[in-house]
Amino acid sequence: MKKFRKVLDGLTTSSPGGTIGSPSCGSAAGTPTAAPTPKEIDVQETLVSENFQLCKTVRHGFPYQPTALAFDPVQKILAIGSRSGGVRILGRPGVDCYCQHESGAAVLQLQFLINEGALVTACADDTLHLWNLRQRRPAVLHSLKFNRERITFCHLPFQSKWLYVGTERGNTHIVNIESFVLSGYVIMWNKAIELSTKTHPGPVVHLSDSPKDEGKLLIGFESGTIVQWDLRGKKADFRIYYDEAIHSVSWHHEGKQFMCSHSDGSLTMWNLRNTTKPFQVTFPHGKIQKDGRKESCKPILKVEYKTSRNSEPFIIFSGGLSYDKAGRRPALTIMHGKAITVLEMDYPIVEFMALCETPYNNEVQEPYAVVVLLEKDLIVVDLTQSNFPVFENPYPMDIHESPVTCTAYFAECPPDIIPILYSIGAKHKKTGYSQKEWPVSGGTWTLGSHTYPEIIITGHADGSIKFWDASAITLQMLYKVKTSKVFEKPKPGEGRAAELVEEDPFAIQMVSWCPQSRIFCVVGISAHIILYRFSKYDANTQIVSLEVRLQCESEDVITPSENENNPCFSEPGSHSPQPHHQHPASPSSGTPEGIKDSIPCLKVKDRMVRVPPGYQAELVIQLLWVDGEPPQQITSLDINSAYGLLAFGNCNGLAVVDYLQKTILLCMSTLDLYGAADPYQRLTRSPRRNRQSTSGLTELSDNQQSIDMERSKSPTSDHVNGHCTSPTSQPCSAGKPRVPMGPEGPRLTRRGPGRPPFRKAQSAACMEISLPVSHTEESRENSFSRSRSSSVSSIDRDTKEAITTLQLGESYGRKSDAVPTPCLWVGTSLGVVLLIPMSIPTDQEERMEEPVTIGPSGAILMLKGSVLRFGFLDCMGALIQSPYEVWRDANAPEDPDRPRKRKLVHFSPSSSQDTCGEGHLAVVCSERQAKVFLMPSQSCLFVHNITESSFVLRADVVSVCNSVCLACFCANGHVMTLSLPSLRPLMDINYLPLTDMRIARTFCFTNGGQALYLSSPTEIQRITYSQEMCDNLQEMLGELFTPIETPEAQNRGFLKGFFGGNANTFDREELFGEAAAGKASRSLAQHIPGQAGVEGMKVAASGVVGDLARARIALDERGQRLGELEERTALMMTSAETFSKHAHELMLKCKDKKWYQF
Repeated sequence: MKKFRKVLDGLTTSSPGGTIGSPSCGSAAGTPTAAPTPKEIDVQETLVSENFQLCKTVRHGFPYQPTALAFDPVQKILAIGSRSGGVRILGRPGVDCYCQHESGAAVLQLQFLINEGALVTACADDTLHLWNLRQRRPAVLHSLKFNRERITFCHLPFQSKWLYVGTERGNTHIVNIESFVLSGYVIMWNKAIELSTKTHPGPVVHLSDSPKDEGKLLIGFESGTIVQWDLRGKKADFRIYYDEAIHSVSWHHEGKQFMCSHSDGSLTMWNLRNTTKPFQVTFPHGKIQKDGRKESCKPILKVEYKTSRNSEPFIIFSGGLSYDKAGRRPALTIMHGKAITVLEMDYPIVEFMALCETPYNNEVQEPYAVVVLLEKDLIVVDLTQSNFPVFENPYPMDIHESPVTCTAYFAECPPDIIPILYSIGAKHKKTGYSQKEWPVSGGTWTLGSHTYPEIIITGHADGSIKFWDASAITLQMLYKVKTSKVFEKPKPGEGRAAELVEEDPFAIQMVSWCPQSRIFCVVGISAHIILYRFSKYDANTQIVSLEVRLQCESEDVITPSENENNPCFSEPGSHSPQPHHQHPASPSSGTPEGIKDSIPCLKVKDRMVRVPPGYQAELVIQLLWVDGEPPQQITSLDINSAYGLLAFGNCNGLAVVDYLQKTILLCMSTLDLYGAADPYQRLTRSPRRNRQSTSGLTELSDNQQSIDMERSKSPTSDHVNGHCTSPTSQPCSAGKPRVPMGPEGPRLTRRGPGRPPFRKAQSAACMEISLPVSHTEESRENSFSRSRSSSVSSIDRDTKEAITTLQLGESYGRKSDAVPTPCLWVGTSLGVVLLIPMSIPTDQEERMEEPVTIGPSGAILMLKGSVLRFGFLDCMGALIQSPYEVWRDANAPEDPDRPRKRKLVHFSPSSSQDTCGEGHLAVVCSERQAKVFLMPSQSCLFVHNITESSFVLRADVVSVCNSVCLACFCANGHVMTLSLPSLRPLMDINYLPLTDMRIARTFCFTNGGQALYLSSPTEIQRITYSQEMCDNLQEMLGELFTPIETPEAQNRGFLKGFFGGNANTFDREELFGEAAAGKASRSLAQHIPGQAGVEGMKVAASGVVGDLARARIALDERGQRLGELEERTALMMTSAETFSKHAHELMLKCKDKKWYQF
């Protein structure tokens, strides 16, 4: 615990940013000048670096690009492998584990060691891995890298420690999964096929042991060759040569016949008594045409042949549909007796697997469900009912139902909000699911003690919003809002609608939610804002629509204000727009030439509409087209329920709306906001510049912290700590280097007339950007003084000053203010912070009738880089929350005894005035630096340059460990935290390099040391940067493995059941062990031990491969060897007693004899 004291008359590392002529806050020491009255800021900071640690907590959603599937029928857990090397292991709700192969190679196949708490993965880099699942965070115990051959298929018999591995060359190797080394026993392809065969049989596509005899291995080659190999005799029992390529093979449980699926859409049945030809060939979907020929069909990629005790066997396969039916969806076919059921899927089938009652392959299988892994979904079909309903999926596999375009994360929500949202969302749930319990029910999970209400909100490309309950590291959908219902559907043939074909005009860009007042606001890509209020009752409502004209026609160039050689300006001029008209609302109109003017992008329903309980739209605000130019997308938004105000901005300017009175209070360009206090002097530019094309970047603009990668390439002045003098006598710091583009994203005005303001909405998942490049000396030299005379350079450098962040709250608009008043904090892309004071009537009746007055802008503060976030602390360092209105249901029946009144909750900035006088601290974070100002004096107390080589993407003031800090995520992948108010670095970890726009758009921090981002287009990754949560993570995660007795084999002796099998006991150790088979070639495969160090030792100690662990498992599950051990011990004790008795008798006999008597 460390105490920080800063006295403003003797600062060394920073300077007051609130005085004329004072140095700007920077890393270099500044000499303080005329400062406000010295005031001691005494904040006892409690956070230290030991409070922070970064780790992943849990991943939600559908595994992106899945490739493989496996199921443990005893433990009842499911594993899914993906193309990026990830493995998701799922059990009962709450049991959800994500593992990642370090190589990132695609997972080809998964094999559980059934009921042993282990999993074998085969990857595309020809490496086998053994994962230990007996710990909450699985780890790799062993790896085996094949050097000369490519792995194509693996098979692990139940209760065997020998894994069969087929390769692309057609060879079959055998791996001991305890030691993870190759056996010397190899089945070479040329031994498997006849010597007379002239062609190579192709890769191994199937391996399985015969249910009848474990000593027989069935090998399927891609070309259509099938060999049954006698493992004991090291010879082939039979060979089948079929004309069609084989995709899969499945045994009948009696081991007398098997079924193959082929590339021509056929299924063949083979009997071991006669392997010369199949005894049955069927084309399930191949109808006979008029000319007598069968329709050509697609390959059947997999077939499963499962028997049932009380009914006909199930034949389940994927593919095989006829080619001629274009547009048919992928299908899973279930043949049960004479009935053929085709289940059409929404996405292509990756893999499927029948779930059976028994793990033994030589017993009646009794399938009860089929797990179907699709490219973008996971479904489980109930086989026990004739109509084959699907089970309701308890996992959140539909996050990506429409591509995710934005996220928001709220920890420590009011406890009543989740049950309310769930109760309303439950009314709209789908029906028709199977009534049975979800069959993937393995593992254990209990609600930990470290849980609190959390909600995640996702916005989507189709305009839908989903609320998710994220409490206790699970994720469950609560409620869904469709914002498109607010608008009329575009009718075919309409001029405006015709341009929107195949577009996503409702895509969500950002959301703002106040959980206390339950007011919800969304920003859409069509430059529209929708305000929702929550109600438990349905209602008939008329949606109010406001139209705002916020567009520029002329542009300006920024030049230094007085001193041409002032070092604070290191870039040539940029421009800031001026509004052409500022009509609060105007009717739709068009010019005679057909150029769009004063019309919105979408048409709001103008009739009374019936709205169900939940979030009900109250107000829609739309920006208008101006002179054929579409409106610029909205880059920032804030809403305050206590004030009844909504503020938003874009690259043209700022607007403030009174949503209680449904009026526009302010609609002004960024330039006009400054008034006489503009820190820059601007030269007007030709308006024709507006129509020229500049950039071909992606057209989906970012939200308030959106990125322009070009910014990272712009020159960064080495003299930013200089100061400039403003003619307005307002505080001024260094100007941000001018850049080609501001964070409003690419300018849609460049697209020319007649184009919609958006392309098909790219989700946050699909936008890619290049990594920032380092600054070159050449670009550093390209300063204003060098290019002032070059009009070409000035044109190339033009940019708009966008409103990048907004915050409504109680503050001091001017230095002279004695009491805090409602203020709007405005941050721009040029690093300027404006304070706009407001006067809001306090009486409820007056508030609804009297206008809210907005004063001229007060203070101006400056930082390096685009402003990202504001936060407010009292003088004791505690976080000041924004005031809010307590939620009340506007549609509730009136109670005459209790008139409905607005109940406001305020958090005064001067709550600690007894100790430090009036005032509060303002935390401002930009792309490059963070500053802490003392209000109302506007003195800069602390400054920290966060990054020089990169830029901050996300920043937030969050509460951690009963204190507050500033959390930042940079484009170079660093996650860092800074103490408040002193801005000491507490944590800086290189976590996640920014590789695409998806991460930048969806990364968000929240309280409690948590954050999330979209790790793939279909998955949300949650992380924590709190050491306390990292320590408690083990308790919060579910257990994948639970000790379960392996079911007994039916109608067989105990020992036979334990040792695998059948009448002919098959000892694999005797065949494959080193004594019999010798050692494999060292160059063939390389053994790689698991993670080294203490953690690896712990893993190995608790793993399944140690001799001790293996003995314990055997003893626990069977007890057989324990009995043998007891018998042997008893035998040894008896023998010892006999020996002792004989020895005693001998001693007595010889005791009295003399030496010569022997």
